[in-house]
Amino acid sequence: MTAATPTAVVVGGGIAGLACAVGLHQQGWEVSVLERAAGSHVAGAGITLWPNALRALDVLGLGDAVEARGAVQRAGEVRTSRGRRLSTLDGAAMTRELGRPAVAVHRADLQEVLLGALPDDAVRTGVDVVGATADGTVRTARDGDVAADLVVAADGIGGTVRRALWPDAPSPLYTGFTAWRAVSEVPVERVTTTWGAGTEFGSMPIGGGRTYWFAAARAPERERHDDERAHLLDRLAGWPDDVRSLVAGTPADAVLRNDLRRLPRPPRTLVDGRVVLVGDAAHAMAPNLGQGGCQALEDAAVLTLACADAGRHLPERLGWYERERLPRVTAVMRASYWAGTAGPYVTHPVALRVRDALVAHAPASAATRQLVRVGGWRPSRPG
Repeated sequence: MTAATPTAVVVGGGIAGLACAVGLHQQGWEVSVLERAAGSHVAGAGITLWPNALRALDVLGLGDAVEARGAVQRAGEVRTSRGRRLSTLDGAAMTRELGRPAVAVHRADLQEVLLGALPDDAVRTGVDVVGATADGTVRTARDGDVAADLVVAADGIGGTVRRALWPDAPSPLYTGFTAWRAVSEVPVERVTTTWGAGTEFGSMPIGGGRTYWFAAARAPERERHDDERAHLLDRLAGWPDDVRSLVAGTPADAVLRNDLRRLPRPPRTLVDGRVVLVGDAAHAMAPNLGQGGCQALEDAAVLTLACADAGRHLPERLGWYERERLPRVTAVMRASYWAGTAGPYVTHPVALRVRDALVAHAPASAATRQLVRVGGWRPSRPG
């Protein structure tokens, strides 16, 4: 290392970046987070933290604090857009199987917990990163070059650092789906997923009497409407009353719309010299398993364990991080994609009937196996 106290620059102040910063800070690193946005801003949306994500937060000592902010997902169901129930989720059974519950939380609450675990001056906003090199140099538009022992690229699917050092990595793809998201003050008691033809609607409690809901549907890329809530209500005509009531009960200006993009696969490597990829910069995936943020937290936990002992043996430890994460995120990315093709992406009438029949008659053990494969992850430590 080049200094008694190792230094890290984290590019990006989202979930992945803040979680990595917390972990490195706890391991004795001097950490700076460079965020492009001019101020602290979190989208008005929720996130489901599966047991694997809570275990990752446990590595940071924050699992209980985050769980206390959210709502444990105790029950749920999947149904058709006509209201016919296809399957149910027993949250208690899942907790017994996986050892931890699933918890849904407002992203702002998660961010607040992460920020509270960092020094007040750790996050610098309004910093535009324009490049990076493998020796640990980060180039900014306003402040010149910043050198560090470790650079964590957490700046998202179109991140500058990824483009600079991984120019041959797969480019983002539009999934063909756009998504609407919001947090409503209309309370719900359970997780509900509703499937139509090429359309999905989900809702879940996130604590404090609030509900996070989302809709996803096939649409042309970059299509937008003056009133997205009204447009969405038109698309959901004939859907169950509770779905339409959630949308109608949300202020129009609180409804967010984003096109859904993914990477077809992660880069061949996650490490280049002193630079490491995390979060969507490494493995942006289809949202069908709700694992995007969960995998980012796994990244943070593994990087934290890799960089223990204040960064000694860093090259070997970063190699261990890559060996731990690359097979895992590759498998989850693949599973997320196929979950969509067998679920909300289906549009043909015959395929819809087949899908619904398969889901309705699938044994509970099949769903449990999927949950264990994805949500049963536990952190290991470098040898």
